[in-house]
Amino acid sequence: MSTTKPHICIIGSLNIDFVTTTPRCPAAGETLTATSLTVSAGGKGGNQAVACGRSSFTSAKSQDVSVSMIGAVGAEDPYYASLLKPALENSGVDTSFIQQSDVQTGSASIIVEEINGENRILVVPGANHAGMMQDVSSITSTLEGREPDVVVLQGEIPRDTTLELLQFFNKRTTKVVFNPAPVFPEGVPLSALVGTAVLIMNETEVVQMARSIQGLPVDDAEAAEELRPEEMAPRFHKEAGVEIVLITLGAKGVYFSTRSGVTGTVSGVKVPKVVDTTAAGDTFVGYFATAVARFLATGKSLESFDSIQGAVEKANAAAARCVQKQGAMQSIPFAYDME
Repeated sequence: MSTTKPHICIIGSLNIDFVTTTPRCPAAGETLTATSLTVSAGGKGGNQAVACGRSSFTSAKSQDVSVSMIGAVGAEDPYYASLLKPALENSGVDTSFIQQSDVQTGSASIIVEEINGENRILVVPGANHAGMMQDVSSITSTLEGREPDVVVLQGEIPRDTTLELLQFFNKRTTKVVFNPAPVFPEGVPLSALVGTAVLIMNETEVVQMARSIQGLPVDDAEAAEELRPEEMAPRFHKEAGVEIVLITLGAKGVYFSTRSGVTGTVSGVKVPKVVDTTAAGDTFVGYFATAVARFLATGKSLESFDSIQGAVEKANAAAARCVQKQGAMQSIPFAYDME
């Protein structure tokens, strides 16, 4: 075991979330009186960074994995100083690589239905699609001399940037955890996926991604075909060489599959009440990525990840804890609270 902490770097989006809670969503042309409005830190990249950071705290003062974030925000944005930066740093995330841009910070307008916790989200990319986030060489140069063990990527930064980063890191020793959410309308070509260590998708995304690597439209109506995880996952092993495929199935749990032939399903976790599902998927991604980083620190190959079921179970339990609280980053649990 190395005495140096394993390092995870999350490259992705940072948003300010404007969350409106309502008894139900309004119909077209309808005005409703909502219950509340809150402003909080978010963005899939930021959420996943917080999840990585919080899952690395073995106690309130001890962090066994180093976590850093690469992203962009609006220059002198008061929300960054008052919300985003403290949320990240208080979760053990290094923010020194976050660039301040001339473009406004990205934002998300989220409507959450009280009856079931389901959400509808509108995202304005802002700085997430400008400056450094459009320049892969600028991103990779910040990591010179400190190549991470694990890089986490999502779909809320420019498509070209994401594809180039996938191809860059998949040719190096760094292991890539890729969560294609949302799936780019143009899809993700097979060439960009080749060598990806972990691919994490939900029920909708796995169908879209399977169609994408076959060169088919990701938003075609036929993509609503019945999901069979045991049939979907092998496509990514066989056609793209992905080492681990995880398919989250909501309340039904998680299906996992490895290139070496290990498969299984982790049951869903029943909770008293679903309050807000906003960051549940990001929580799962962050917790699993941290488990991967810890395993790699043992010096073993990811092909021998014999504790994968336990890692999936813990990530799933963290996501279940997350949905019982309002908000994104603030709803993600610390690992020491999961015991």
